[in-house]
Amino acid sequence: MPEPLTLTVSLRGTREVRENSQLFRLTGLLDAFSEATFRKVVSKHIDEGPTNIVLDLSKIDFVDSSGLGALVQLVKKAQSAGGTLQIVTNPRVTQTVKLVRLEKFLSLQPSVEEALENIKGS
Repeated sequence: MPEPLTLTVSLRGTREVRENSQLFRLTGLLDAFSEATFRKVVSKHIDEGPTNIVLDLSKIDFVDSSGLGALVQLVKKAQSAGGTLQIVTNPRVTQTVKLVRLEKFLSLQPSVEEALENIKGS
C-alpha cells in the first residue's frame, strides 16, 4: 500500500516498499523550490533501506538543474549504500537529462516494470 510523502506544494508523491526496493511515484515540479526537501526525504529512506530505489518521474511536469543535481546526489548515495537508483522518465524529463548528458549515469527506464525487473536481475 503506497504511503503519501510530504514534500512541497509543487511536488507530491507516494512511497511503496517492495521486497528489495522502494518505489517513489512523484508528480509536479522537481526544481529549486522542491529539490532540498525531495533530496532529504529520499535520502532518509535510502538510509532506512532497502537501498534499491525506483523514482517514477513519468508524471513530473518540470525538472531544472537543481532537480538534476539532487538526482545525481541520490544516485551516488544509493550506490555508496550498496544499492541502485533508477529513474522512470517521460519525454520532458528525458530531454532535460540528455541536454546535460546524464542519461547513462541516471539509469533512465521507460517503465516502472522494467526498472523493477532490472533490480531482480542484479
